[in-house]
Amino acid sequence: MKSTACPLDCYDACKILVDDEGGLHGDKSHPFGNGALCSVVNRYMPQASRIQTARIDGKEVSIEEALEETARVLKQSEKTLLWRGSGHMGVMQEVSNLLMARIGGYLTEGSLCDGAGAAGIEEGRGVNKTLPPEQIAKAETVVVWGRNLTVTDAHMMPLIEGKRLIVIDPMRTKIAEMADLHLQLQPRSDYYLAIILARFVFMADKEDRAWMDRFASEYEDFYDYTREHRIKAILEYIGTDLGEMGRLLDLIYDKKTVFLVGTGVQKYSIGSYVLQAIDALAACLGLFGKEGCGVHYLGNSKEGFDNPFEVNCKRVSKVLTPFETFDCVIIQGGNPAESMPDAARVRRSLEAVENLIYFGLYENESAKRARIVIPAKTFLEKPDIRLSYGHPYVTAMHQVVSSDIGISEYTFTRKLCELLSLEPIESEAHYLEHWLSQCERLGENLYRSPGYEPLPYKEGFGCDCDEEFTFICEYDDSFVNTKRFHKIRKKKLEQLEGYWLLTPKSPHSINTQFERDDRVYLHPSLGFSEGERVKVVSEHGEAAFTVKLSDALREDCVMIRNNAYDVNLLTPPILSEEGHNACYQEVKVTIDRL
Repeated sequence: MKSTACPLDCYDACKILVDDEGGLHGDKSHPFGNGALCSVVNRYMPQASRIQTARIDGKEVSIEEALEETARVLKQSEKTLLWRGSGHMGVMQEVSNLLMARIGGYLTEGSLCDGAGAAGIEEGRGVNKTLPPEQIAKAETVVVWGRNLTVTDAHMMPLIEGKRLIVIDPMRTKIAEMADLHLQLQPRSDYYLAIILARFVFMADKEDRAWMDRFASEYEDFYDYTREHRIKAILEYIGTDLGEMGRLLDLIYDKKTVFLVGTGVQKYSIGSYVLQAIDALAACLGLFGKEGCGVHYLGNSKEGFDNPFEVNCKRVSKVLTPFETFDCVIIQGGNPAESMPDAARVRRSLEAVENLIYFGLYENESAKRARIVIPAKTFLEKPDIRLSYGHPYVTAMHQVVSSDIGISEYTFTRKLCELLSLEPIESEAHYLEHWLSQCERLGENLYRSPGYEPLPYKEGFGCDCDEEFTFICEYDDSFVNTKRFHKIRKKKLEQLEGYWLLTPKSPHSINTQFERDDRVYLHPSLGFSEGERVKVVSEHGEAAFTVKLSDALREDCVMIRNNAYDVNLLTPPILSEEGHNACYQEVKVTIDRL
């Protein structure tokens, strides 16, 4: 058995053992992986869709010829962009930053995934630290908020067994069916729910004043802020009542409680406020720095590391990338033609690039548009280091099989630096050792991140733990109305017509990799038939889908998986107010029969 780790974009970052026939097995020595692998990783290498050879202008060439042509293009380019996807989460993916720094190229800033939520966390806590799994295991009550563990975080399931379980989600997911209480709130109302819950905590005198006196002393101002929100109007808007609020709080009061928060709650312009509000609720209850308590979101996997690939480059928005303004664009391991919001604009923008270079594993909509295509190595064919945004464990990824197909990101960068007569980069072994030497070794190929803390925020907040928690104190939502809900003007009501679009992760894919479909999930009460073809329309575009009926949805929602074909023809080209994040769900849609 040879050891590596799963590179796919999920919380779990499982350790993997590979047998002599190339079979993949879970490694029971991993503290979080539980010795099991999900079905998705076993779909990682569908040979039918893997890029087998390099090509230039549609003609098959050697990798050496493709690299030489890439170097020629880079020499002539006045403005070059590297746009990187997240299909592979190893740290060595970022080595190509060094090439961009040497040629004066551009990188991207912002996120298609979690940036708004991370910005909200940093507003309150100062730094985004990961809550260790062992603290989740010690909880008495677990609140799963906008996160479907069975799809995105399956190895978390053993940690929540036997606990009081609350699920807050517009959909009745599998995890919701297991819950003691499922609050099926209206989409985009999580901020209001958190604020009203915090107000009820103060009204019931259940706040942890001793903790707040030490770590969050501005709580009186925050209580005044919560009182600006009208309870009756907000509960009606959310889609709940005082009885449900009471049942929820009874499951939390005087209990060790952990909030497991997903990215779905922050796919909006106000995404940062949502995490700030959830954190503020947790702070009222004194849930930071205590055994079995805390808020678990996507942590900063590089917290505590010195990153050798952090460079000073010019940057453009990853969400609103103006590809057409560059004469050369390198797409590394991503599929912006399908994964970015406002896909129609993105496709036009990509087609306007004179030299589009695709460097990755699979044939996809972006690779088909590229002038130069260079195949990459799979995670089994190259060394790397795997960090996690869900837990503190670090795994060394070894090359476990050999292949004549593709090159690694390291080789891509090194060879282009050579062809362009640029300052050479360090050896691959140097960079791998640089990352691992900063970690605490736990066992064979298993390490712990330097950012690990058994009880994050036990001593305080900020990078040096010498600051207090900062409560949210403002909220401006132009999409709906003000926080006070005094009235909604006619223009706002017109803006809110239609169905909320939900775009959760697929259980069979990672982003746009692997199994995809063209289904739209609708509540049976809407009057459509199973298998019927419909046109889904937003103010940004339209696309055809096949109906799948589901009573797990609210009647005011439609659901299309985030990797479905053409779903991003519907999504808006806007940034979150904080965090430079995509706002995929900041939109309503209508349904027409075809």
